[in-house]
Amino acid sequence: MTEQERRELAHALAAIDSPHPLLDPGLRRRMRFALLFTMGCCIVLAGWIAILILTLPGHYTSDDWRTVWVGLDVAELAGFAATGWAAWHQRQALVFCMIITGTLLVCDAWFDVTLDYGSRGFTTSIVSAVVVELPLAFVMFAAARRLVRATIGVVMQLSGVTGSPPPLRRIPLFADGLEECLPDRLRQLADVTAEDRPSS
Repeated sequence: MTEQERRELAHALAAIDSPHPLLDPGLRRRMRFALLFTMGCCIVLAGWIAILILTLPGHYTSDDWRTVWVGLDVAELAGFAATGWAAWHQRQALVFCMIITGTLLVCDAWFDVTLDYGSRGFTTSIVSAVVVELPLAFVMFAAARRLVRATIGVVMQLSGVTGSPPPLRRIPLFADGLEECLPDRLRQLADVTAEDRPSS
């Protein structure tokens, strides 16, 4: 058997032995619950934001200022360390580490700028956010997106589809129906490839 035939055989056997994840009724129930839970969180959070707007004081003194900032910086350090570990070991967890670290950097920039507004440190906070924190966060998000697209590209290649992956917003969860989100020219290529495969 050629290498291509072995790959096709392995792909066919995997498809037979492993039922599609979306066919699991338990998973479908969890997905429905997650959707309802997320919608509920949006409603509760919108109400909580309204309450905070009406009740929070304009000025507040905290005794835990140092703990809050050191804690945020320790979380960022942990994020960078986890990102470095996942990158070194080439693990899929790298995508999550990058997204979490990027989010922490955006939060750091937000708190720096908003809490220093009107003070002597405001200019420093703006420069820090624009030059350091936000660009680093952008690099993290962009790299995570690139890794996800590269993974989808590998799945497409193993499925016999050539070309660049479609935008992430068009790719279905679990890549179920991946061919449907491809551009017309790539979809025709996928159909031709599927027809050319030998049937068992």
